[in-house]
Amino acid sequence: MKPNGRPFRQRTEHGWLSTDRTARAVSPLIGILAMIAITVVLAAVLAAGVNALGTGTSPPTASFDLAVDADQSTIELEHAGGDAIDVRELTMNVEIDGVALAAQPPIPFVGAEGFAEAPTGPFNARSDPIWRGGESGRVELASTNEPQLRPGESVTVTLTVDGHRIASLEETAK
Repeated sequence: MKPNGRPFRQRTEHGWLSTDRTARAVSPLIGILAMIAITVVLAAVLAAGVNALGTGTSPPTASFDLAVDADQSTIELEHAGGDAIDVRELTMNVEIDGVALAAQPPIPFVGAEGFAEAPTGPFNARSDPIWRGGESGRVELASTNEPQLRPGESVTVTLTVDGHRIASLEETAK
């Protein structure tokens, strides 16, 4: 160190080199501390993101039985067991031989285009909206809903709750 308090500097082919060892020892320490701080901040951000993703609710788990009566134009689903389902969050899609019904059942409902009479059980908007094991719901297709239900045709019913598919059932109409 010079008497004026400035460090000795030496000219090299790449520029000036400080001969003050204390100045050179501080740079790596600052770099290490900066890297540790960045790592801690990134870990906190990552933990917050993972925690936010993990707070979603899982869809209910239940099993169902499907019965299709072509003579009566009815589709009946029985909740065979598992979690109770809030039908206000339920979407039911029906296909006959791979063709979606023109008017899908807006579960729960009382009167809807494409359906004759009010549905039964929890599919009826005037019923308890919680569908529990052992309970059945039935919809009757109107003659105006296409395609028509005929004996021998394959009927597929897909149930979703809040965008999560909870069941896909297939049955031959009798």
